[in-house]
Amino acid sequence: MPTKTLNDLFIHSLSDIYSAEKQMTKSLPKMARASTNPALRAAFEKHLVETQGQVQRIDQIVETSGIKLKRIKCAAMEGLVEEGQEEIDEIEKGPVLDTALIAAAQKAEHYEIASYGSLIALGNQLGETEAVKLLAETLQEEKATDEALSLLAVEKVAAEAMGK
Repeated sequence: MPTKTLNDLFIHSLSDIYSAEKQMTKSLPKMARASTNPALRAAFEKHLVETQGQVQRIDQIVETSGIKLKRIKCAAMEGLVEEGQEEIDEIEKGPVLDTALIAAAQKAEHYEIASYGSLIALGNQLGETEAVKLLAETLQEEKATDEALSLLAVEKVAAEAMGK
């Protein structure tokens, strides 16, 4: 079904981010296993739990608003996950891989931040008050994860990668 209205776009965008989050629930455990830095591994494990909650929030939006999600695969997240997997496959375990994993995770976070920001704007235009509240919770988690990854990169992982 073609996207013709803002409501169609909202449903498509919600379906897309739902697929993205589902893909992340499979990718984050792999990233955690590949990491050698305990703080980074813990950050990935924490975000996996958050991501599972984010999927549940989308389920809640679907349930309360009567939206029927489209069965689509988020091509953007698929590419980001694939890129991260290539790094896991090609870089020896250690600080350099940990640094690459942070970069890969932040790329995914930035995609999600942009997606949730757009969904919130659409939801506001459509009067989807409850959905907007739930989406805003997720957006704050995504931003916090991105900040935590940046801090981790600066404080620990990058220093290890440079041999300090």
